This record gives sequence, C-alpha cells and structure tokens, in this order.
Amino acid sequence: MVDSADSLPACDVQLDTTGLYCPEPIMLMHNKVRDMHSGEVLKVIASDPATTRDIPKFCSFLGHELLHQQEDDGRYLYFIRLG
Repeated sequence: MVDSADSLPACDVQLDTTGLYCPEPIMLMHNKVRDMHSGEVLKVIASDPATTRDIPKFCSFLGHELLHQQEDDGRYLYFIRLG
C-alpha cells in the first residue's frame, strides 16, 4: 500500500460518501463495484472515521487491493483496485 500523498494512484471511478455514516459508505461501495471490472481503481472519499476499519475489511473480504489510504483534516481517501 502506498502511503505517500505526493503520488496518488490514478482512478477509473470516484465515489464521494462525505456526510454518510456506517453502513452507508460500504453499501454504496458494494453497488459501485458491481458496475466496475477487475483491475479498475475506485477512489472513495469519506468523512466517517469508521471507514478506516470498514474499507480495509471490505477489501480483504472481497479480494480487492487497497492501494492507498490517507486521512487529511477529517477527510478520508482510499484507492482500491478491484480483484
């Protein structure tokens, strides 16, 4: 997983879940990845701190790769390559 904010991965699709709380961000991610293909990268923007726990588990459970994860002033950013 890349931790440098200087080199963010490119993404194919973006999902903004700002203002939503568990379980809504994960439910929206499930819906979004259904429309995507293996190898594509999903960028997720979130404001819910629970995503720091939920999104890595989502990736692990479904076989996706968490490429990048960062927090900046209450905003959480994730880049996920679909497995």
